[in-house]
Amino acid sequence: MTARLTGAVRLGGIVGNPVAHSLSPVIHNAWLEAAGLDGTYGAFSPRDAAGFEALVAFGRAGLLAGVNVTAPFKEQAFASADTRSETATSSGSANILVFRDGQVFADSTDGEGLLRALSQQAPALSLKGSPVVMLGAGGAARAAVAALRDAGATVRIVNRTRERAEALATDLGGLIEVGDAGTAFAGATLVVNALSVRPAIDPERLDPATVVMDMTYRPVRTPFLTAARSAGLTTVDGLAMLIGQAGPSYRAIFGVEPPDLDPRPLLLAHLGETV
Repeated sequence: MTARLTGAVRLGGIVGNPVAHSLSPVIHNAWLEAAGLDGTYGAFSPRDAAGFEALVAFGRAGLLAGVNVTAPFKEQAFASADTRSETATSSGSANILVFRDGQVFADSTDGEGLLRALSQQAPALSLKGSPVVMLGAGGAARAAVAALRDAGATVRIVNRTRERAEALATDLGGLIEVGDAGTAFAGATLVVNALSVRPAIDPERLDPATVVMDMTYRPVRTPFLTAARSAGLTTVDGLAMLIGQAGPSYRAIFGVEPPDLDPRPLLLAHLGETV
């Protein structure tokens, strides 16, 4: 069965720059085809803030149902909304804009995606009352830190620029600390890499019960995760997080639940991996 495309097609997509590498269109279009919905999901790459603003105007005009948003437009997406979900407000971050009747609604599913990935690939992990280390203090870390905090973890942010980590901790409040690379890992039950590069950490020095997660999914088995597995640690990959946030994104943009189709095999084939 293929998706029906008519004059009433619901158009969604992913917005970022760069965005050609995104696997979100693969996931959403597979679900649209499986459901036979009158919709399609594309990739939009505005050159700058003005281009993003023009895209939002198209949404307000009813030409877009909704979009996922990635770097570098997440902060602008949050600011452009008329209303925001509690989750988006709590994290100060938005990865979804939904357009209805000329209004823009912002939501955040990144944190939900992270928690779903942890529950699937590290089901024995308990976050409540546990120390967690977040590597990085950029946009990718913001929603994740908020979700971990709300799950009851004490989050220690470790970042090359301490001032940026302190700013994030101040913005989000709660059980969030700024950690030092030399001491932050003591007793940590989870270490999450939100950097775009491999962190300078030797997993062999972590406690054997520590769970290691990498938010990057190209490749799925990153060098950081490979080293962690070699050290005998439980690992969680970024592809699980991507799929975890895609379900609620699909629901928000297209107004229905995604069909019962696991996109992971399709994504692994697309990437040429067999993890």
